[in-house]
Amino acid sequence: MAEALYEVRGLTKRYGERVILDHLDFEVLRGECLVVLGRSGSGKSVTLRQLDGLEAPDEGSIVFDGTEIAGLPERELYPLRRRVAMLFQSGALFDSMSVFDNVAFPLRQHTDGSPEEIAAKVREKLGLVRLKGVEDKAPSDLSGGMKKRVALARSLALDPEVMLFDEPTTGLDPVTSATIGTLIRSIQSDLGVTSVVVTHDLPLAEKVGDRLVFLSGGHFGFVGDWQAARAEKDNELAGFLAGREEQEEDQEGADA
Repeated sequence: MAEALYEVRGLTKRYGERVILDHLDFEVLRGECLVVLGRSGSGKSVTLRQLDGLEAPDEGSIVFDGTEIAGLPERELYPLRRRVAMLFQSGALFDSMSVFDNVAFPLRQHTDGSPEEIAAKVREKLGLVRLKGVEDKAPSDLSGGMKKRVALARSLALDPEVMLFDEPTTGLDPVTSATIGTLIRSIQSDLGVTSVVVTHDLPLAEKVGDRLVFLSGGHFGFVGDWQAARAEKDNELAGFLAGREEQEEDQEGADA
């Protein structure tokens, strides 16, 4: 069994009176891809933001590689941010910058590399996501899938140990979504990156996930691999995996 890179205990997050995450206990194993599934508004993206320190839990412990990060002040989170990268649903590219400058941005901010070293690193990362010859283009000149791949290249610029993906295929066609899935898998296998993927995209989840968790009512109703998930008797998980509609309307949620 691989060692736990993240150990989460009693993770609780509230927005007002609503409890989004209710004393979650789980691990993210070093080198794995953990997929977080759940209905809209179940708190999947909230869970992801806890792992990056973007939000502090109301209760509980989040230990990353032996260091407690829950409640750390922003400055003390800097070392974590060098080791953990997050790919946001929108991609969050800077529209006023070229592709080259978008990917170079974290290198210029956080390293002392020469212009030549930064240029070589930008080309390397764009090559990893199968993009060449686009360095001078603006984000507005790119398709949705290309934008997502540029954002992924930027996320990889500092050689993170962990990648957190928030709905990486939202708005993409099935072929482009499959390409993103292949990239996530290759990054994990070729670079040894640990990944956590929040998604509604079941083909993507099945393609990349070593284990999956199903979030419902603030709890993980299931934790395991795909074989165990398909054999699970829980009606809500079975219905989700089969794509059946909910019997009741979703509540207003905390994530998309």
